[in-house]
Amino acid sequence: MHKLLTTIGFDADDTLWQNEQFFRLTQDRFADLLADYVDAEHLSERLLEAEKRNLGHYGFGIKGFTLSMIETALDVTDHKVPGEVIHDILMAGRDMLRHPIELLPGVRDTIAELAAEYRILLVTKGDLLDQERKLAQSGLGEMFDGVEIVSDKTAQVYRRIWDTHADGPERSMMVGNSMKSDVVPAIETGAFGVYVPHEVTWELEHAPKPLAHPRYHEITTLSELPALIAEIG
Repeated sequence: MHKLLTTIGFDADDTLWQNEQFFRLTQDRFADLLADYVDAEHLSERLLEAEKRNLGHYGFGIKGFTLSMIETALDVTDHKVPGEVIHDILMAGRDMLRHPIELLPGVRDTIAELAAEYRILLVTKGDLLDQERKLAQSGLGEMFDGVEIVSDKTAQVYRRIWDTHADGPERSMMVGNSMKSDVVPAIETGAFGVYVPHEVTWELEHAPKPLAHPRYHEITTLSELPALIAEIG
């Protein structure tokens, strides 16, 4: 029988393994370092503003986050932040880059099951070296038929990926925890978009759910994906 779906793309951070929780823990550490200068809530707002400004310069990932923390520390202290605090911020970023990978429940079994019948892709954005490190440590690398580490996830990027690795968008699916990066732009190309919520998601990855779209689906955990795909056909 002719299958409707032939290709399934997976997001990496907070879809396959933990990620955002380490950013939140580091942000708490950042707030402690600057507690003598500013309250945590105001600091968080200023940091988010810096991250928004810097995305076009540094892209997504830990290195850009670390530079945004340093910029914010300088900003909120009127450039009076002690050198040891800057050092501690750099060390916090380095600790994030060394953190071991923690796969989310059901990930390995789900991908192994689907890889037997479908073309499986990893589509992730962020720092190239860090994403390559996490993929290598995850032990999932050999399960993917293609890996795309991109600077951002837009409809244009997905169209290129479907043209390169798949049989066009109509026979493709993207699965991830970010409505803004994984689901909405994939659906815009004509692919299926499957939302798998994570308990912690970065504010800049939020977007309205395309609930009325026939190619939008939502599951609670990745383990539910094979059953959903079986229904789609």
